[in-house]
Amino acid sequence: MKDTLPHKPSKSQLKLWGNLDTAEARSREGILLAEGFKVVGELLKSAWEVRALLVMDEKRDRWGAFLSGLPERREVYNLTAAQWRKLSQDKNPEGIMAVVALSRPAPISDLPASGHALFAYRINNPNNLGALLRSAHWFGFGAVVISAGSVDFTNPKVVRSSMGSIFHLTVIPDVDFAGVLPEIRKRYFLIASQADEGIMPHPCTSDTALLLGSESHGLPDSLLGLAGEKWRIPGTGDAESLSLPQAAAIMMYECAKGRIGNSVP
Repeated sequence: MKDTLPHKPSKSQLKLWGNLDTAEARSREGILLAEGFKVVGELLKSAWEVRALLVMDEKRDRWGAFLSGLPERREVYNLTAAQWRKLSQDKNPEGIMAVVALSRPAPISDLPASGHALFAYRINNPNNLGALLRSAHWFGFGAVVISAGSVDFTNPKVVRSSMGSIFHLTVIPDVDFAGVLPEIRKRYFLIASQADEGIMPHPCTSDTALLLGSESHGLPDSLLGLAGEKWRIPGTGDAESLSLPQAAAIMMYECAKGRIGNSVP
């Protein structure tokens, strides 16, 4: 990469990248933007296709060393601070992002035959969904199934808050949970989260599907009725509740103990 000089982007390229703030545009153009050193670093370790790297001229002291360490030649474009502001999600940008090719969304048939999977029902907060993806990656939940009516998983805030974990997971979006969960429970032990009743989270030795609802609405009775177990996290303090990412991380941690044994205390 040391002999690769950044190009200046054309007006049409800047317009294209600047219009990727809607799910419709990302789907139509078949690309998304991934911003930040950690996110881009995880992307480059994945199988996702990188179309181009974008760098901000004012931050060249940071991205120069990063690019020089990359093993492959890639298209690199140098943007001014004004151009960057029209694309960036960050108030204090690190000065690097990638243009990433979108693959066709995975179908439910791509759900792994074994292991743990996370089912996220109507998660509309992009930061919450990104945090769920990050925790799923950390705790070995190889697949995340997202219901219809949720935020688009290619939303820039989802990608950013996942810290690049999105690129290492099988993500299956826009799924009708009422239609698929009766079949899923034949392959996985289905556990649902319920704030006001249920048992304590515990290690899961069998293939498990962990079902979580939104922070504000939870899960409907129709889905709760399909669960083999319902989990809740009791507290001893005065806080009203845990956030969805906090509760999800605790449940995934407890569930993962059954597979990785003594490596998790």
